[in-house]
Amino acid sequence: MKKYKVAIVGATGAVGREMVKMLESRSFPVESIKFLASERSAGQKLVYKDTKVAVELLTKDGGKNIDIALFSAGSDVSKEFAPFFAADGCFVIDNSSTWRMDKNVPLVVPEVNPHDLKKDKRVIANPNCSTIQMVVALKPLHDFAKIKRVIVSTYQSVSGAGQKGINELTEQTKAWVRGETLPLASKFQYQIAFNLIPQIDVFTENGYTKEEMKMTNETKKIMGDDSIEVSATCVRVPIFRSHSENVWIETEKSISPVQARELLAKADGIQLLDEPENKKYPMPLFAENMQTTYIGRIRADISTKNSALTFWVVSDNLLKGAALNAVQIAETLVKNEFA
Repeated sequence: MKKYKVAIVGATGAVGREMVKMLESRSFPVESIKFLASERSAGQKLVYKDTKVAVELLTKDGGKNIDIALFSAGSDVSKEFAPFFAADGCFVIDNSSTWRMDKNVPLVVPEVNPHDLKKDKRVIANPNCSTIQMVVALKPLHDFAKIKRVIVSTYQSVSGAGQKGINELTEQTKAWVRGETLPLASKFQYQIAFNLIPQIDVFTENGYTKEEMKMTNETKKIMGDDSIEVSATCVRVPIFRSHSENVWIETEKSISPVQARELLAKADGIQLLDEPENKKYPMPLFAENMQTTYIGRIRADISTKNSALTFWVVSDNLLKGAALNAVQIAETLVKNEFA
């Protein structure tokens, strides 16, 4: 089997570290691995297959002699460095929002639109975490009944805001347990411990946040159907890991909960957990560190005579929502013999 020279940009971050784990646990055919980061992180050592590898300083020449680079270092870094890596013949799989809505850049979830990957498209965008798990659930239902409209409410963990988000919830919770004054919020708009914040990213002119508009626009692009109407409300919750979503869909063709379960049970990347009579349904507690998207609470919407379903979706945002999806894109490139 051919092996590949791989680089991870932003290797010391929360998602970067998960990318390292995914490459190893999924036995990706790595010939050599390079960890790249900012000057602040350069010199640290990360472990890959029981070997300590020093983190190197990211430069514009970092993509030379690299086959595939996984980027998770933020939009500014991706905007500056990804074009140089691509120009050197490297496939860049970027986890930031920089390239997602660029018409020349594929936005890919392998279970949904692997056909959008092309040999000559060297920059590939990894979608937003909340979008990924939703479209994995939507795809088999859309193929059967054509989805007209989606209304989704998300319950997103603090790890979606990176290590600083995790640290903020940790420190506030510790202070609360000790009976101390909670540290002031810095990463989030308000105290996150024992609270919910109905704002992720900044608000736009239409009253939706950027995170909510990402779900709208990215869903249309990934599904390849601009006719799907999407309205999202995104909420930050005091959970360390895994995002949850309540999804409502209206379809052109009638689809029953039984049919939906049958379709979803056969779909790649999905595990049904839908036995409410036995108190079995998806929760973040079950999804953490799991490489699957869990779906349950599937039921017909009783408020409308139109064909509509409601269901609950949970997935690990650092894995399927980021690192795992990126590695799966790399795996698809290899399978298609593009890389």
